[in-house]
Amino acid sequence: MPKTNIVEVGWRLPRSPRSAGRARALLRKQLSMWEVGDEVADTAELLLSELVTNSIRHARTPAGRDIGVRLARYDGMLRVEVADANNRRPEPRSADADDEGGRGLVLVVGLAERWGCCPRRHGIGKSVWAELKIG
Repeated sequence: MPKTNIVEVGWRLPRSPRSAGRARALLRKQLSMWEVGDEVADTAELLLSELVTNSIRHARTPAGRDIGVRLARYDGMLRVEVADANNRRPEPRSADADDEGGRGLVLVVGLAERWGCCPRRHGIGKSVWAELKIG
């Protein structure tokens, strides 16, 4: 069934560790304008932070390439999406107790209503997305 009543916004951010914080701030501002509740906003912020961090850490895109961030609201759902220029699909993996990383995508899988990865809409690479119910 096609999505209806789609409202979306997007940003281009540099592939930099600072971009996760910038993405969180942009998300908070947008979700406030959309009057999304705090609980959903908190979860969306965590999901977006993990997806941006994974893109910065693992995408191995060339220096100077931006990442794309998109928020979409439709049919009682909120989608957070991060696009980068790497075609490699992410896979959730288990991390040992003493590992410093490796839990981000597992966290996304656990918190999101749905998540996935698809070819980028425009250009090379992929988009990784997660959805939450907001209605």
